[in-house]
Formats: sequence, structure tokens, C-alpha cells
Amino acid sequence: MAKRDYYEILGVGKSASDDEIKKAYRKLAVKYHPDKNQGDKEAEGKFKEVSEAYEVLSDKQKRTRYDQFGHAGVGGAANGGNPFGQQGGNSYNYNGQSFNFDFGGGGFDDILGSLFGFGGPRRPARGRDLQTSLTIDFEEAIFGTTKTVVVQGESVKLKVPAGIFDGQAIRLAGKGGEAPRGGQRGDLYVEIRVRAHRHLTREGDLILSEATISMVDAVLGTEIDVETVDGVVTMKVPAGTQPGSNFKLSGHGAPRIGSDQRGPHIVSIEVEIPKNLNKKQKELMEEFQNTKKHFWK
Repeated sequence: MAKRDYYEILGVGKSASDDEIKKAYRKLAVKYHPDKNQGDKEAEGKFKEVSEAYEVLSDKQKRTRYDQFGHAGVGGAANGGNPFGQQGGNSYNYNGQSFNFDFGGGGFDDILGSLFGFGGPRRPARGRDLQTSLTIDFEEAIFGTTKTVVVQGESVKLKVPAGIFDGQAIRLAGKGGEAPRGGQRGDLYVEIRVRAHRHLTREGDLILSEATISMVDAVLGTEIDVETVDGVVTMKVPAGTQPGSNFKLSGHGAPRIGSDQRGPHIVSIEVEIPKNLNKKQKELMEEFQNTKKHFWK
């Protein structure tokens, strides 16, 4: 099912001010809040939809990208980073390896607390669940990788699927602590940490970067080399490009787990304004200043 327009969801126009968007969100959030509509699945869905729309439209950069590229411009960010998007679910099978992914804002210890026995009794015949962490590079998170983690001296092979997010936990069934009297072994939970990239950031299935061009190149147009996870890509910047303009490199973003499709890489353009002009350059700028009215007609 196609996602609804965020402006339509909040009942505002595309030219709505920040205050108008905030007021519309507050009104709808109160109307559909779960505390007020307990057990009402339709209201719950509406509340999530309204919250998602506000998350994007209340953020200046996300709103700009949404206005330009639609839902593709905000990737999976509005789903709280959940690579399953609208499908939901937290289980996944990758090359014969079973994974459970845990999401939430309470932190890794909070997410797994009950699994480690903090929240209730543990079955006596089952081994202890174990946890560890693994740090991978930005590109490894995008394309997937195979690593080895060592737990209690034992080496365990771990297949990390393409598109995994920083902070997600992978569950390896039966790789935890030994059980007494030959019972079932516990599970191993591996928290994935992703190293920051020097130039790239990630937002859902988007990869974002910035590029700076000269004022002259912005006026006349140019081509620039953009560093992507796939290598350097040449991108055309058209004449008359304004500061803050966004350009999309399709297929160079992050994948969704279990899918061959990848989001775009979006490049935000900054324009460098010269600070020190020589006499000739200043004269040319003054000449342009005197004739600029002809360009804006």
C-alpha cells in the first residue's frame, strides 16, 4: 500500500509554517493518543502515522528532502530506523542463520533485560543467555560481512546481513551458556556497533553527504566527484544551483535487510562565498551588481 502524503495526514498545506505543523500535530496526537483510545487499533495506526509525518515535517532538512523527492527523500528514518518498514516483525533468516533484531529507545540492557532473567524466572533446564558486542565499519554495515566473535573461549562465526543498523542485536540460538545435566544451551546476543564514517551519514535507507562548490560553479554549473560506498561517482551540478540544494544518486544508499533494493545517496550542496577578492574580482562583482536586475526579471 502506498504511503499517504505527510501534509495530507496532518491536514496542512505544503506552505504551512512550523507553528501550523506543530499545532496540527498536537491536535491529532491528542485525538489518537493510545492512552485515550486503549485497544483501538485504528486509532493506534493513526497515531503512528501522525507521529511519522510530524517527525519529517518538523525537521527542516528532512522536510526539504521530502518536498523534493517525496517518501524516497526520507528513507526509513520515519520508521525509527526499522529496516522492515511497514512490514513489521523482528525475525529474519539470512543464509541459513536465524536472527532476532531488537529495536527501542531503552538501550541494549533494557531491551534484553527480561531475556537474561532480570524480569522473571528462568527455566531451570536451560543454559544462561550471553551477550557480547561487535564493532564493524560503516561499509560492512551497508554490504554485510562475516565475523568471528569469541565467547567463553569458543569462536562463533557470525554472518552480519547487509543493511544492519547501529545498536541492533543479533540472536544466535543455542550459542549461549551450557545447561546443567545436558539441557538446552542458552542463546547468544551480539550487539552490533557501527563505526562512524568520515564523510557519510545514514538515515534509514538513505546515505547523506555534503559537497561544497564555488560561487562561480554554482552559477555556471559544474561536475563534481562524490564519495559513495560504491566508490567515487561523478555528479552533474546544473547552472543556477542554490545553497542547500539536494541531489539524488539513485541506488547508492543503504539496503533494507532481506531486500536487493537500495535507497539513494543524497548530496546537499553548499556554496563557498569568497572572503578576499582582489581588485579585478571586486570590479567584476560590482559590475554584476549593477546589472543583476536584468538577470532576475
